[in-house]
Amino acid sequence: MDTSESSSTAPEAGTDDGPSTGDSPTVGDGPTTEDARRRGWRRWAMDTRPLRRPAYRRLWSSTIVTAVGSQLTAVAVPKQIYDITGSSAWVGYASLAGLVPMVLFALWGGAVADTMDRRRLMLITNSGIAVTSVLFWLQAVSGLDSVAVLMALLAAQQAFFGLNAPARNASVARLVPAEELAAANALGSTVMQTGLVAGPLLAGALIPVIGLPELYLLDALALCVTLWAVVRLPSLPPLATTTAKRAGVREIAEGFRYMAGHKVLLLSFLADVVAMVFGMPRALFPQLADRTYGSYGEGLALGLLFAAIPVGAVLGGLFSGTFSRARRHGWMVIGAVVAWGAAITGSGLSTSLWLAVVFLAAAGVADMVSMVFRTSILLSAATDEMRGRMQGVFTVVVAGGPRLADVLHGTAGAAFGPRAAVAGGGLLVVAVMLALATAVPALRRYRV
Repeated sequence: MDTSESSSTAPEAGTDDGPSTGDSPTVGDGPTTEDARRRGWRRWAMDTRPLRRPAYRRLWSSTIVTAVGSQLTAVAVPKQIYDITGSSAWVGYASLAGLVPMVLFALWGGAVADTMDRRRLMLITNSGIAVTSVLFWLQAVSGLDSVAVLMALLAAQQAFFGLNAPARNASVARLVPAEELAAANALGSTVMQTGLVAGPLLAGALIPVIGLPELYLLDALALCVTLWAVVRLPSLPPLATTTAKRAGVREIAEGFRYMAGHKVLLLSFLADVVAMVFGMPRALFPQLADRTYGSYGEGLALGLLFAAIPVGAVLGGLFSGTFSRARRHGWMVIGAVVAWGAAITGSGLSTSLWLAVVFLAAAGVADMVSMVFRTSILLSAATDEMRGRMQGVFTVVVAGGPRLADVLHGTAGAAFGPRAAVAGGGLLVVAVMLALATAVPALRRYRV
């Protein structure tokens, strides 16, 4: 392990009602403030300062591979279930089978991440995910054709993911200084969004060539890269000021009490709930592709609608230099959520497919900005002993919000029509977010 990865104390971030960080060590001999200042067009390009930190660079580099690899399994599982059953309903049941353990273990995993070495927890959980990928491959090549086995493996894999995500996300604040958190989150999110676009496209191209079972094997091989990167991370035990605790129901409840007692943390979660539940219209994309934009070709319309938001998010990440140095993180979240709602409204009002896609891509950019600063707030406004639990809740919100949106938008689309449901949801996002920002000033006042 490099001696250059020893830690030092990061600057504090202040809120009007929450804790200061003061406990976020940095890693490496990174650039000075003057060295990091960029000139000309480079100010607009992706902010890559965190990649000068060896430990963060290792973690981020592994994400490049696994972001695509995980999507191979995400495509292979529903494809195999549909091939076995011929029923989309079973595909939906499988999604639920994965969601429930992910939610439960993400909440518990957040508590575990606050009581043990996060590097060790990542090693254990990434190993578990890799083993499930190998088991997916074995059941596929054996021709077992058992939906029950597939759902059990999916539940196990998502449980490991729920344990892994809080530790991985909470570790970022220990690998980069506070002033680079936004840039680090933008880098990580850009890679993940790129995986959402490239992974399914690659899976679709590979299935006819190498077959479905090998997708699972490729994912397992990609996870070996992640394991090697985690092995080379510095140890990330609880800080010396943290009192050792067990990870039980009491500790999980303590995390919720902590969040409720710090308005800026609570509002950062509510902002995402508002944006996703009211404003994520993906459940209506098939109906829009069929009835509203069918003249363009249903397949083309459906593909463009689903791809537009992640493509916009990737573009936002590529130009993260435009926003990653902002100090008023609260206002950045408010503005991004309002922009998301306005863009979703524009897409719902559009009769042209191409205009709707442009609006959805703009929504993707806004979503990237919102995610970057919401994550930065969670990492900077919470103390290290609570970061795991906050990231556990964050994982649940990110996974659960769009699924609630599917139910809400599906119901509204059936009652009022898809375009009205999309536009109305976007307007609700704008109205509710502005009301929250007006009623509770904590988020408006938050800055680093």
